[in-house]
Amino acid sequence: MSRRGDWVYENNGGTCVAIAGADYCVVAADTRLSVGYSILTRDHSKICELAEKCVIASSGFQGDIKALQKNLAARELLYQHQHNKRMSCPAMAQLLSNTLYYKRFFPYYAFNVLGGLDSEGKGCVYSYDAVGSYERTGYSAQGTGSTLIMPVLDNQLKSPSPLLLPARDAVTPLSESEAVDLVKDVFASATERDIYTGDKVEIVVINKAGTRREYIELRKD
Repeated sequence: MSRRGDWVYENNGGTCVAIAGADYCVVAADTRLSVGYSILTRDHSKICELAEKCVIASSGFQGDIKALQKNLAARELLYQHQHNKRMSCPAMAQLLSNTLYYKRFFPYYAFNVLGGLDSEGKGCVYSYDAVGSYERTGYSAQGTGSTLIMPVLDNQLKSPSPLLLPARDAVTPLSESEAVDLVKDVFASATERDIYTGDKVEIVVINKAGTRREYIELRKD
């Protein structure tokens, strides 16, 4: 199937995952950037820090992703000057939703997962579609490998429905180290089935002590 001559979007592949715990959040993404069967680079970060203890991981068209992240960073800087403090993760989640919805008639071709800590120090993950609809969940995956990873996360981390009363926190029961190990496992599995996911996994762990990054090698083919 051929594309129209005025088609401006392109999917550069990749997969993003986030898991929220009682006092931490793990956000991870692979580093492969590709077009079709061509790999442009094997060392491209899909994770960007937006606010205090709040990061975004995005898959889709890299031109739109960079434009979106630049827009959000500028808005967060204005917030700092006006309020003399950094924006919280829930506030950034709402700002991202508003920004995507504002562009709904010519949307950013970006599929985002926002993760961090809320004002109470609890892990939070926000999952989005392309036009700003979002929800707070205990875990989420976006990108070309999400259909492979989500069934595994559902099996391991399925949280109670947010419609149940009394309401329960949408956090996972795993410890921080267990969540990191699960992220490594799901990426190792998705890499075997998805040609757009691979090379390395960048893992960002956010907790009360701060933010740390680590990299895990995947396949090189």
